[in-house]
Amino acid sequence: MIRLSQMTDYAVVLCCHLARREAHASATEISRATGIPAPTVAKLLGALTRAGLLISRRGATGGFILARSAAEITLDRIVEAAEGPIALVQCLDDGRDEECGIESLCAMRPHWLVINRALRDALAGVTLAELADLNGTSATRAGALEAIGAPAG
Repeated sequence: MIRLSQMTDYAVVLCCHLARREAHASATEISRATGIPAPTVAKLLGALTRAGLLISRRGATGGFILARSAAEITLDRIVEAAEGPIALVQCLDDGRDEECGIESLCAMRPHWLVINRALRDALAGVTLAELADLNGTSATRAGALEAIGAPAG
């Protein structure tokens, strides 16, 4: 089964929450507003900040905010921040620790490359603004679902 982790789901929820805000939000506020446990929020905020998707600021008025507009942040970037490289099979993961024993003889690798690119492109075609429904229209959400080939209803 191909499934994104719960951490990735939470990362998207967290980013959508921040996309709907104009001011910095603390980890505690994000946890309270989203229902995501505080330790998980802290871990995700670190990963998303390291990936350049969020900016953190210390102090009484500090917290976290998107590093750029929600329209410029795509789902593939959020997934990669939470999961690591998008690679359907081991041989497509550039950061892998082990080599595939049949990679040099494998006739499937070129096909997996095409499929992996299609998946990455589909995720890259969905913006955080669409996911957060910042325009307040279900058409925005339907457009995001259509981009990845999912039913809108």
